[in-house]
Amino acid sequence: MLQTPSGGADHGTTATDSGLMSIGAVLNALRDEFPDITISKIRFLESEGLVEPRRTPAGYRKFSAHDVERLGHVLRMQRDHYLPLKVIREHLDAMERGEAVPLPTLGRQRDGEPAPEPAEGSAAVRIGREELLAAAGIGEQELKEWESYGLVAPLSDGAYDAETVTVASLVVQLGRYGIEPRHLRVMKAAADREAGLVDQVVAPLKRHRNPQTRAHAEARTKELAGLAVKLHAALVQTALGIRLP
Repeated sequence: MLQTPSGGADHGTTATDSGLMSIGAVLNALRDEFPDITISKIRFLESEGLVEPRRTPAGYRKFSAHDVERLGHVLRMQRDHYLPLKVIREHLDAMERGEAVPLPTLGRQRDGEPAPEPAEGSAAVRIGREELLAAAGIGEQELKEWESYGLVAPLSDGAYDAETVTVASLVVQLGRYGIEPRHLRVMKAAADREAGLVDQVVAPLKRHRNPQTRAHAEARTKELAGLAVKLHAALVQTALGIRLP
């Protein structure tokens, strides 16, 4: 659990005797675990309804220890599970109502292994552009660059599917090692070819008259995709002469 500092200053305000914290004090409390956290990110999470700090008569935000703990949960679920904010908010609200709810899982875990199958309906989760920017910690210009290289792409309604959060997070992590988005075009091209191969195999099942056979096409697609991902990882490790844990 996050510990609440006894004091701190932010824009001329300090934590009060009631234990409430300024946004600057919250930033300092979270920064050890989340080095990339910013005041803008905290404000964005507030605007999305993830936290509801009190306001002083002068309009300054004041956060309780519960607010800080909730922010930590939100950031942790974004970082470790790549969950969209809508899913996180629903999960935390259910927990606060005393409901025993399992943590939903979308995308992939940080170790690169496929995540457990998501609950029914969760695969349809979509996120908005602003939410994607906040989740990835990038600006509008960076996202436009990624889109120009085909690394991410909006759906027809302008939103993004949940897996885009995974892609964005991985692009950011690779960037820390000097691998720029333009370098990743070759990976995107390889992924498209692999997807095309899988689709070619399951296409006859998708066109079959029998509804059960068509339904089986989705399971077969997931199975083949999993094998393709494992093969790709094995080939990369072999080419580099390494073995990942």
